[in-house]
Amino acid sequence: CTLDSEVALRVGGDFFLDPQPGDSPVKLVLIAGGVGINPLFSMLLHIADLQGYQEGKGNGYKMGTVKLYYSAKNTSELLFKKDILGLMNAFPGKITCHFHVTQQSSQICEELQPHVTGK
Repeated sequence: CTLDSEVALRVGGDFFLDPQPGDSPVKLVLIAGGVGINPLFSMLLHIADLQGYQEGKGNGYKMGTVKLYYSAKNTSELLFKKDILGLMNAFPGKITCHFHVTQQSSQICEELQPHVTGK
């Protein structure tokens, strides 16, 4: 998005992502806090599965970009962090994640450092 871009925002409710073959690629911004990552992580896995299937057999799905913003008290409470890093490595430039911690008291591991902001 750029300044003055129009975006759709949804808070709460049922979460699902069901792109259809031939749909235009979309840019997704996913925002999660704590255990609220669960439905969004499922969406990330679904997107990765669709992309992997496309590369293998071709299903008409065109992957857009996905930016995940995920906050927790500390890095130990960031669920699925290793899986999310794996998705970022598998789809560079397509899937990105910015972790934010609010009460980190210990050193952040080297693997996460480039992706973590906060204390």
